[in-house]
Amino acid sequence: MQTEVTRLLGIEYPIIQGGMAWVAEYHLAAGVSEAGGLGLIGAASAPTDWVRDQVRKAKELTDKPFGVNIMLMSPYADEVAKVIVEEGVKVVTTGAGNPEKYMKMWKEAGVKVIPVVASVALAKRMERCGADALVAEGCEAGGHIGESTTMVLVPQIVDAVSIPVIAAGGIADGRGIAAAFMLGAEGVQIGTRFVASREAQVHENYKNCIIKARDIDSRVTGRSTGHPVRALRNQMTKIYLEKEQAGVPFEELELLTLGGLRKAVVDGDVTNGSVMAGQSAAMVKEILSCEEIIQNLTEQAEKLLKGVSKLSLIHI
Repeated sequence: MQTEVTRLLGIEYPIIQGGMAWVAEYHLAAGVSEAGGLGLIGAASAPTDWVRDQVRKAKELTDKPFGVNIMLMSPYADEVAKVIVEEGVKVVTTGAGNPEKYMKMWKEAGVKVIPVVASVALAKRMERCGADALVAEGCEAGGHIGESTTMVLVPQIVDAVSIPVIAAGGIADGRGIAAAFMLGAEGVQIGTRFVASREAQVHENYKNCIIKARDIDSRVTGRSTGHPVRALRNQMTKIYLEKEQAGVPFEELELLTLGGLRKAVVDGDVTNGSVMAGQSAAMVKEILSCEEIIQNLTEQAEKLLKGVSKLSLIHI
């Protein structure tokens, strides 16, 4: 399943695993890369030594390409940017900021840079900065989100830039991949589906929440603050939305979510923690290995895309 993205990154399938904070560590990243996709280690706000250790441990499990996702608002971003070069990481994805000041260093080291964007304006800016590709992430995604859906965001960004676009948000099966390709994407980024994998080192309660999720279980908190976050509904989201509607100050709302993701992912507190997951959670029904997930995704997508090709020939 070769596309511009597979050729750019040297991978077998055009599937990138999302760089999810507290979830995307070396076991998962290596598992996805070994299965033919591109695994990512999520640096989030972790210190430099942790990131370096994760990269080295991933290399012990795979000799295939993998990357690191850097949250540019992290106080360690400058140091982590250097670790990417020092440890020979092949790919970096970025979010929550502008990676322009690191571009020269990364480019000289041969690092492929893929910013995550949620608007056409930011996509154009990242292309001018020298990005090799872009992840266009729709608001169906879990965690921090923008306003546009994947369905409308991807084709607009595809039309606006000349570099490969990777679709993200709401993709959990081969139908989503096929649809993304029809929108002009050259690859997909998938997060929630990989949380429910055997390689993901997250609490079983967190995995089970995703497996049991229904279509009505997704909630977005923080719209009024300008920092919307998508998660599965629980006691925390209920209280947050009630307080948000009542006009409670941002500082009080922030206390509700402080350390919330760690509570859910590590401690298994899916009642008071932040169970970040995309709307696609309701489509995830079982825990599988990364290899099984990628095989299922690609087989279904290829079958659908071949069907489209045959349909075109019939009409011709």
